[in-house]
Amino acid sequence: MTNPDSTDDIRQIQSVMDTYIEGGRTGSVDTLRPIFHELATICGHVGPDLFAQPIEQFYDWHQENGPAADLEAGAIRIDIEGTAATVRIELHNWNGHRFTDFFTLVRIEGRWQIMSKVFYLHAE
Repeated sequence: MTNPDSTDDIRQIQSVMDTYIEGGRTGSVDTLRPIFHELATICGHVGPDLFAQPIEQFYDWHQENGPAADLEAGAIRIDIEGTAATVRIELHNWNGHRFTDFFTLVRIEGRWQIMSKVFYLHAE
């Protein structure tokens, strides 16, 4: 963490990530929507295919795959500089898949929102 005075920002970003994990476990797009900016994007490979789309495509995938009730999150790494932040999180058993997710967040009008999600889907 680059700013030792960012305790409140860390708490807020941790809350965003907790909401993300809860949205995964419950399968609720309505839980996920508020933490992503409307212009957010998602990008990563699914097998050999590049999946690079507006965040709506993630919502569609999430609805198709349903709740990941057994989802487990590993350590969350947060780095903040002013109104920009990055987060790295390991996710295990998202409906049988393991992901490493990287997020960029921006504080907009005092609220942290995810602007992009880049993921790595580990081989099964």
